[in-house]
Amino acid sequence: MDWGWSLHSRKLHIAAIFAAGVFGAAWIAGPAALRSDEPSTELVGVIDGESIAVEGPMKVEVVRNEVRTTLRSGSDVRVKAGGARVDLVEGGSLAICGPAHFSVLKSHGSLTVALDSGVIRLRLGKEPAVTVYTPQIQAKPIAIGDGPQDLAVGLDPGGTMCLRANLGAIRLEQQLTGQTLIVPQSANVALNDGQIDSLRPGGAHCICEPPAHKVPPPELSTVASTEEVRARKATAPKSEPPAPKEEPIYKVYMPPLAYDAAAKVQPEPDPRLIVLARRVRVRPTLIYQGRVEGEAVAAAVPAPVPAPAPRAAQSQNTVPPEGVMGRLKSFIRRLWNGS
Repeated sequence: MDWGWSLHSRKLHIAAIFAAGVFGAAWIAGPAALRSDEPSTELVGVIDGESIAVEGPMKVEVVRNEVRTTLRSGSDVRVKAGGARVDLVEGGSLAICGPAHFSVLKSHGSLTVALDSGVIRLRLGKEPAVTVYTPQIQAKPIAIGDGPQDLAVGLDPGGTMCLRANLGAIRLEQQLTGQTLIVPQSANVALNDGQIDSLRPGGAHCICEPPAHKVPPPELSTVASTEEVRARKATAPKSEPPAPKEEPIYKVYMPPLAYDAAAKVQPEPDPRLIVLARRVRVRPTLIYQGRVEGEAVAAAVPAPVPAPAPRAAQSQNTVPPEGVMGRLKSFIRRLWNGS
């Protein structure tokens, strides 16, 4: 009976701790975290990694033939393998060593990172104010003077949490009991099951180096010489301009429109005054020039037409016309013929 009651109490204790952690994260994040259905437009930073999956609000764009993903408030990120890097909008960066799972919430310049598993290394300046939440522990970096901040926070599936303060300190708070602890600069510690009393040296658990930026190779180009330009022009195929489409053009000429303010119904235009004009392009007559090659064909020459026979001389024995003049002409003709 004691063993069963102890197991039941332990389950209730774990459930209460997890619920308190979720409620505390939502309360710190503000009303934007409580109203998850309300869209948020605050940008967190650009993420880059080898094998990552992003869900929730984000912005994807193509810059210089490369896909760039920008996290927004409410993004859920899974780093399946390798590493990832988030360049924050205000400056600074987050390096994630996978496999890891976390989400980001941003409100009024404060960034909340809810870490479920994996290691995150934070390199920050004065802004933004970052807080890392796990189901039981809240970790907040503390700057020494105005110096930069460099820390790492990790959580494995077994519940072991590691912390490394390279630059600056880390303030830890147990979300259920309110117990706090300051991890000084250059310290490397670990704790089990979210209990600050179990603090011990961390060893090599929180080592995470950010992946290097992908720098595209530079494109080198030189000015082409005059010979190269001429050679390209000589070898370039000459494109012929497309032939214009020969289509008829129709135009409608209508009489001027009249408006009578006194008339209830405006008069229709007279169809007899409407002219439809069709303009076409007349094709030129095709004229073929050349010669026909091959054997010549003998053409049949038509026979000449005989000339008509001359008319026979009129008979001299014509009957002279009657009358004095006719007789006189006949007499003169005979005189000339006799001579």
